Amino acid sequence: MDIKLIGENLIQAPMKKILVSWIGHTDLLAMIPTLSESQVERVRTIVLDKAHGRAGLGPIKTLLQQEHFDEVCLIDNYAAKDVLQWYSQWLGCKPHIITVAVNNPADYEEVFRISDSVLAEVCSRQKKSKEFSLSLLLTSGTPTMAAVFVLLGKTKYPAFFWQTHLGMATETRIPYDLTSDLLPDLLHNSDSAFHHLSALSPQEIQGFENIIGDSPAIRLAVGRARLVAIRDVSVLLTGESGTGKELFAHAIHAASCRKGKPFKAVNCAAFPDSLIEGELFGYEKGAFTGADQPRDGLFKQADGGTLFLDEIGECPLPQQAKLLRVLQPPHGTPPSCREFERIGGKEKIRSDVRIIAATNRDLAKEVAEGRFREDLYYRLASFLIKLPPLRERRSDIIPIAESILQRINEDFGDVEQGYEPKNLSVSAKKFVRSFDWPGNVRQLSNVLLQAAILSQGVSIGKAELEEGVSGTLNFGSAAIPPLLPLGEGFSLDAYLKTIRERYLREAMKEANGVKAEAARLLGYQNAETLRRQLETHEIRWEGEK
Repeated sequence: MDIKLIGENLIQAPMKKILVSWIGHTDLLAMIPTLSESQVERVRTIVLDKAHGRAGLGPIKTLLQQEHFDEVCLIDNYAAKDVLQWYSQWLGCKPHIITVAVNNPADYEEVFRISDSVLAEVCSRQKKSKEFSLSLLLTSGTPTMAAVFVLLGKTKYPAFFWQTHLGMATETRIPYDLTSDLLPDLLHNSDSAFHHLSALSPQEIQGFENIIGDSPAIRLAVGRARLVAIRDVSVLLTGESGTGKELFAHAIHAASCRKGKPFKAVNCAAFPDSLIEGELFGYEKGAFTGADQPRDGLFKQADGGTLFLDEIGECPLPQQAKLLRVLQPPHGTPPSCREFERIGGKEKIRSDVRIIAATNRDLAKEVAEGRFREDLYYRLASFLIKLPPLRERRSDIIPIAESILQRINEDFGDVEQGYEPKNLSVSAKKFVRSFDWPGNVRQLSNVLLQAAILSQGVSIGKAELEEGVSGTLNFGSAAIPPLLPLGEGFSLDAYLKTIRERYLREAMKEANGVKAEAARLLGYQNAETLRRQLETHEIRWEGEK
């Protein structure tokens, strides 16, 4: 907050107070007693109301007569300049009027989009103001408009709420927080919530269409991402390398209210310690050797949009401390407000940026061992999404492989005249589905690329795929472990027990817990044989109740 020095006393500068409200029928009708007959008829035409006026001052003027605001922003969907001019004069102030087009004032999606855009504009104009408070009037406009104001005022744009009744204006306190009180309960506490999250496939959800698959594991991950996409909280994506974390980050951005705004990504492992700070925050001319011109960093370039911090676990500790400071929004500002300085600069710069981070490291272990700041972890992991590896979504592997192969065919066809598109043979599909793919989608893509090059015909066979993965065949979770040296310490029984347990688990997973199907996959005559083996090895499939 600004502090002014007068004489020997420190005086705290008052916080700027901003009011935002829709202009409703009641507000315009309240001024009718002060208008001429022709003006009254004009107002009636605009609001489609034949009344001769309403008792009282209307919600907006009632509030303004009882509470002071430094700035008044009114949302108008009537588009009648003459009526708005009369209304502004009648209010006795000079409101900032934002005219919008609303086709259906009861349509939540339309009202949400417009309200979010207006509030973003109002807040962005306050960048030069160190601190401001936002107030939303819930009484004017339709019930849909009031409900949307509550949603936005309790999440993306923290605000005070006001209502008027019988000539009195009162501040309305809503005693819950959507992101910390209701959302965690929805996502973490009940089986019914998980069922709700996985009800839709990615292709049915706007923004997630590029995510291929329909397995329960990917549906659950997409369901969680869909719910958090419209909130401005930070998201941490975890999972093995190659599970599609950047693809998910793009999808969350596309499904959010920031769609169409900048999406910037940085790989924190790709920059030396001395350069990552300049990449994130920018630098002034002459800040270091080679800085011939000032440059905006990614936090500024992503203003209004999303910044994706990939491989955040690789960020060195000194930069973690600086990142923590910029992720703490200044008091009284929206949760996505970032304040920072360029390298070599003194001026405070603000931007509105939503953070999505990703890592394939176990950050909890990194925190425990002192390699990652605990406070930064909790700042980034406001919402956690773990992406499943391919071996946990086997039903998705073939569609993913065919999509990758289609892209490879298109790329080769563009540059190679007479190129015949490749396809996967039956044996190749069986291999693709059964292999564990420890490198996940990235490894699958590389192997298919090699196979497309090696294949002499239009059909890719198992042999071409085996050639591509020959260096990693021993790393799958269900693959046969490599031969151990014979001699002291070697136990054939223990070795065979390990192999049997791995295949038992893999069969149960592939059969989705159906013992008869798992027995068939293992070559057993009946499910009873499998049941005895599971009991002997004390194996409980993760899907069993």
